[in-house]
Amino acid sequence: MTVYGALDIGGTKIAGALVDGSGSVLVRAQRPTPAAEPAGTLMAAVTAVLDELATAPQWDAMSCLGIASAGPVDTSAGTVSPVNIPGWRRFPLVDRVAAHPRLPRGLRPVLSGDAVAMTAAEHWRGAARGVADALCMVVSTGVGGGLVIGGAVHTGRTGNAGHIGHITVDLDGAVCPCGAPGCLEGLASGTAILAHARAAGWTPPPGAAADAAAVAASARAGDLRATAAYERAAQALAAAIAATAALVELDLVVIGGGVAQAGETLFAPLRRHLAAYAVLDFTRGLPVVPARLALDAGLVGAAAIAAAARGGQAPPPAPLPAAGAVAGPRG
Repeated sequence: MTVYGALDIGGTKIAGALVDGSGSVLVRAQRPTPAAEPAGTLMAAVTAVLDELATAPQWDAMSCLGIASAGPVDTSAGTVSPVNIPGWRRFPLVDRVAAHPRLPRGLRPVLSGDAVAMTAAEHWRGAARGVADALCMVVSTGVGGGLVIGGAVHTGRTGNAGHIGHITVDLDGAVCPCGAPGCLEGLASGTAILAHARAAGWTPPPGAAADAAAVAASARAGDLRATAAYERAAQALAAAIAATAALVELDLVVIGGGVAQAGETLFAPLRRHLAAYAVLDFTRGLPVVPARLALDAGLVGAAAIAAAARGGQAPPPAPLPAAGAVAGPRG
């Protein structure tokens, strides 16, 4: 049986999985990300996830292990410096994971950015399957992205190509934690949506968590402050997507992550604003669709990238989605 290992490390959770050769998750483990804690505490959470996975019988069949991490990452050095995890700066994550006592001898983990991993997953067996040129985005605690160019995932020299969350979309905007002003992430992430709604006077309904999902629920119920927060995020996303389409010519945009679970609360204003920004002939009418793999994309993509690195080629193709599920190139 073919088994790939995967870790997906973000600002909210650290997830791990064992994935089969068709991209299906066999076993899963998860811990909250202690994002404000020191490096050692963060690594202990990663180790706990690996420890849990190692108790599964499929662990011994694992042929490779991929790590998808919030970025920036440096795939050549094996280090990570996530903007939303301040305790890790140039942290040698690959070396630390490779030192886990239950990892098979000689198995070297393969690092990728989380959004690049999501892109690999969606291109392997998701919404971007069969599409030659695509932008895939993760809109969650932060905003990340990855590119498919000429039918292949484009990672760049350090593994950060497509990092759309740090395109400037507001020249007079607040300084992002990355150090630049007006980044997309500061306007369109779940964190930004929540902050904007609360600044306008929105409060979560009794018993609801204060998060972007609660803002979306209020927007669906007609709360104008919540609606305005999603409208602002959608406009920022549209500006960044249109800029990317003008640079590389796209057939499709795929959006996943927690914020994308808001559905048409996000996608309807996004498509409307995109029509205003993407006006050149070769950018107009760009399809924008939800990710098919939802919250599993980082894990499946990390496994795919590790499998490709091990064998020099992508994993075996997954079955094509049902007819009509994938938006193809524009006519």
